[in-house]
Amino acid sequence: MADSDVIFDVVNLRKYFEMSGGFLSSLMSKESMFVHAVDDISFQIKKGKILGLVGESGCGKTTAGRLLVRLEDPTSGHMFFQGEDIADKKGNELKDFRRKVQMIFQDPYESLNPRFTVFGTVVEPLLVHGVGESYEEREDMVAKALEYAELKPSSEYMGRYPHELSGGQRQRVAIARTLALRPEFIVADEPVSMLDVSIRAGIMNLMLGLKERYNIPFMFVTHDLSVSRYMSDHIAVMYLGNIVEYAPAETIIHNSFHPYTRALLSAVPIPDPGMERGRTEIKGDLPSALNIPSGCSFHPRCLYAKDVCKEKKPAVKEIETGHFIQCHFAGDISFRTDEPKIPTFEDQVKAAEKEPSEPVARQVA
Repeated sequence: MADSDVIFDVVNLRKYFEMSGGFLSSLMSKESMFVHAVDDISFQIKKGKILGLVGESGCGKTTAGRLLVRLEDPTSGHMFFQGEDIADKKGNELKDFRRKVQMIFQDPYESLNPRFTVFGTVVEPLLVHGVGESYEEREDMVAKALEYAELKPSSEYMGRYPHELSGGQRQRVAIARTLALRPEFIVADEPVSMLDVSIRAGIMNLMLGLKERYNIPFMFVTHDLSVSRYMSDHIAVMYLGNIVEYAPAETIIHNSFHPYTRALLSAVPIPDPGMERGRTEIKGDLPSALNIPSGCSFHPRCLYAKDVCKEKKPAVKEIETGHFIQCHFAGDISFRTDEPKIPTFEDQVKAAEKEPSEPVARQVA
């Protein structure tokens, strides 16, 4: 690759899921239906950097993360990891690749086996990949991983089961399991969305510390732009399988151009009930990924859409250095500029500290 600092170079990546409508549907129509979960996206992630991937539920951001660690097989496209295309890897080559990449899942209540102790959970990837010559060596590696995840002293946690841990402690165990193999790239899929705001800060600072200490690049998947701003060097905004805007994090916050990005920014909660702000309106609900609108996929919800938006899919334009947008009228739409500043994640933490909160996050029913 031309740039040796690029860890992941994703080019025209697609993932379609074939849907079956059942026996009666198959009699009525023999045409297959596909969910366009990821529909032609391209981006790069560099060493020691964090790419935030944001968007509504159902936009395809989790599928994009799962593709990068090859938990899903791409329909088409290329994923160059350290210069080598891993899109078609199978067997031992795929296993070797997976040792280098790891994923932190959203729900610490579901991602940990309730029958495994903390030691059993963290040691499992070492056993799968044959890392360590003896039990004692693996035990030492598990202890170090727990301490990296700020579960100290590690001896107090190794024999515990998930039900004996708080939500934040469970997510730290999941992070320790990720760190046990010393990965070269991590996908964090909504890793703090199940946690109380005050607990989130500790988990996010832990991941930022790991990035600084070990120069590990992340893809940080979230629906919360304030969280993405706190964590990310660059932000990619995803809508119906497409990346509609990509830029450095502060550029997205202060100088975004896509109407969907502006709508996401206006939806960030303000921890001050007395503050009023305008909202960037959009119409309707997210369309089904089974039936992507023609032209620009956002046009049915966009207040600025014109005929060309319905007929032709916009190309990705670089309107400023490093700032890409998929919109026919990139830079031409005038948004309100008198809105208050977008609240930061620190604002949310301070607001949460003013009110009593439960120390243990509870699973959403």
